Amino acid sequence: MIICVCRRISDREIARHARAGMGFDDIQFELGVATQCGRCESSARDVVSQCSATCPSANISQAADLAPGPPWNIQAA
Repeated sequence: MIICVCRRISDREIARHARAGMGFDDIQFELGVATQCGRCESSARDVVSQCSATCPSANISQAADLAPGPPWNIQAA
């Protein structure tokens, strides 16, 4: 569904960016949503908040945070 008619931004585009960890201000800057007439701002914010609440971003551990273990592909002597 089109949320921002002025910029032709859909709820799927907004949700995709929100799932990537972007907040409303970042999405507004990236896509231009709610930057012309402003009538879509509340709907766009609703999509961001719903997506952030129901689709939290994954917790990704960095390599430094992983416990040391045996190296991969060890060949027995």
